[in-house]
Amino acid sequence: MADSYDREVVRQETTAGDPVGPVRPVGPTTSTSSTSVYRRHTSNFRAIQAVWWIVGFIDTLIAIRFLLKLFGANPAPFVRFMYDVTWPFVAPFHGIFNTDQVGRSILEPESLVAIAIYTLIGWGIVSLIRLLTGPSSSTTVVE
Repeated sequence: MADSYDREVVRQETTAGDPVGPVRPVGPTTSTSSTSVYRRHTSNFRAIQAVWWIVGFIDTLIAIRFLLKLFGANPAPFVRFMYDVTWPFVAPFHGIFNTDQVGRSILEPESLVAIAIYTLIGWGIVSLIRLLTGPSSSTTVVE
């Protein structure tokens, strides 16, 4: 299991009234410096990566299925395996559109709908993770 630790990002902004050029001021100058510290949870980053990896993997499998059907692949063991593995992901969208077939080539629009829907679901899950584990921030002003 990965350790859950905070990664700290520090941004420092300086606004100085120092003159430009080789002239150096002798007395004190008006200068302010502020540092903003943002903590980002590593588990948040890992969870988001995991969600996108899973969505990308499922979408890739469905895209392979779509291409195999589109090009009329022979029912070799790999092709049957791909159809069997991806059927549970495509089945909820079966029948939304008519499937066109020309010879052995099959245009399966439910595969494209499945890719779009799973990508949207992944986006929603990632947005929810970011909302629930938003970055905590604190601002320190140093003068």
